[in-house]
Amino acid sequence: MDVYTDFASVYDIFMEEVPYEAWIAFLEEIWRRENLQPKTIADLGCGTGNVLLPLAQKGFDVIGVDASSDMLCQAEQKLRQAGYSAQLLEQDLSAFALPMPVDCMISLCDSLNYLIEDGALSAAFSCVREYLTPEGIFLFDLNTEYKFREVLAQNTYAVTEAHAAYIWENYYDEAEKINEYAVNLFLEKTDGTYVRTEEFHYERAYSLEEVTAALAENGLRIVSLWEDYHWQTPKADSQRIVFVVKREK
Repeated sequence: MDVYTDFASVYDIFMEEVPYEAWIAFLEEIWRRENLQPKTIADLGCGTGNVLLPLAQKGFDVIGVDASSDMLCQAEQKLRQAGYSAQLLEQDLSAFALPMPVDCMISLCDSLNYLIEDGALSAAFSCVREYLTPEGIFLFDLNTEYKFREVLAQNTYAVTEAHAAYIWENYYDEAEKINEYAVNLFLEKTDGTYVRTEEFHYERAYSLEEVTAALAENGLRIVSLWEDYHWQTPKADSQRIVFVVKREK
C-alpha cells in the first residue's frame, strides 16, 4: 500500500504532541542569526500542512510539496478552512520542480529519511540547489541511525484515540540501514464499527558523512548542526539532527 493513504485522514490525531510551534520559532531564530528575511518558502514533505498554514498566516508566500495526494488533500482543506491558500505540488522529493526560486526551503519531521534508494538524497539536494535563491537557507532534519537501532529497534507500539487506533510494528535492518514501520490502522466508520487497514513505511539511516558528501556534490554546504531543534551540538545518542544549509558561493 502507498505511504500515507488512510493514515492521512487521522495523521493529525496521532501527531498532536509534535511541537510544530517550537520548530517554527527555531526556524525564525535561524533566519535572524543568518540575517535572512525570506518572502517565499517551500515546505518539502509538507504533509497535512501543520507548518505550512502557520507560515501562511505569518504572511509568507508558501509552496507545499509532498508525494502523498491524500496528505495534500488534508493540507488544502486545512488552509481553505482558515482562509489561506498555497501552491500544493504532488511530487517526489527526489525529483521536485518549483514554479520559482524560493528564499527558504524546509523539510521537517524526517521527510528526507523516506528517500531510501541509492542516490535519491543527492537527487533531492540537486533540486534544492536549483530552486534555492543564492542567499537562501535550506533547513531540514533527519532521524539518526541511533534512533532507528537503539530506540525504535524491534519494538511494537500501540495508540488508541476516540475514533481510531493503530499498532505499529518496527523493524530496523542494520545491514541495509532501512527502518520498516508496519502500521495497522483501525478506523471507526459511521455505524460505529471499525475497518482495519495496513500501511508499510520505510526510512533510511544516513550518516553525517553521507549527508555532507551528498550536499557537496550539489554545491551545498552545512552552516550549522543542531540536536532536535534545540541549541545543542548533536551527540552520539542524538535521535534527530537539524541541518542548516546554504549554497556554495
